[in-house]
Amino acid sequence: MNQHVNRSRPSDPLPAKIPEIHGTTVAAVYYGQRRAGDFYDFLSGNDQRFWLALFDVAGRLEENRAVVVALQEKFRACAPDLVRERSGNDAEAIIDLWFELNRAVLDCAGKVHSCAAFVACYQEQVHTFCYVNSGHTPGLVRLGQEIRELSPTAVPLGLFSHSLPECSILALGETDAVLLLSRGMVDAQHRGEAYGMERAKRYLLECGWCDARELCLGILSRVRDFMQTTPTHDDVTALALVRSRSESG
Repeated sequence: MNQHVNRSRPSDPLPAKIPEIHGTTVAAVYYGQRRAGDFYDFLSGNDQRFWLALFDVAGRLEENRAVVVALQEKFRACAPDLVRERSGNDAEAIIDLWFELNRAVLDCAGKVHSCAAFVACYQEQVHTFCYVNSGHTPGLVRLGQEIRELSPTAVPLGLFSHSLPECSILALGETDAVLLLSRGMVDAQHRGEAYGMERAKRYLLECGWCDARELCLGILSRVRDFMQTTPTHDDVTALALVRSRSESG
């Protein structure tokens, strides 16, 4: 007897592939095996736009795998089309994408299911970084010698069907960097003290220019040294985007 097997949806998220971006490096690094809901993805189009997303779905991986897969499918299916539909308006496109992702969580979970997320669109030609921080740990950006927090601009995904997000936009100069950290990084503990955002800010300022992978590996090393043990308490993930030096410089 022939049995029908539904293969329309993978049981796990597909591996993330980082496209090459002229004049910019991008990387994501996590420590050990994913146990909870951290995952990241990347997407590039033919319009010199590069999309990135870092999600933190509430619950353990075995409980939220379907939500993770649904988010990735929606992210990959919608992002490029939304830019075209919005005539190249990145801010409007990313807000539309937020609504699609929010609906995907609500539909898949069938109930309220919190998912913190940081979703961004980077324009390779003009070096703008447009983002929505949906209840995620604040991102960090180094602009020259100044460190800023990219604080939440929306509630987490999966909570309300009619919430209104806001987006923000940055212009990145040469050697400027964006660093995104999972909650497991910031909340890493040693003798009752958390690693915290201030240590992450000092690291980003002190490390100087390096490519995105070196930046991610460096902060993971700092967290491990701070804890004085292997960080297995939670998912520990770092994602970075760094503009390169000019060839003439």
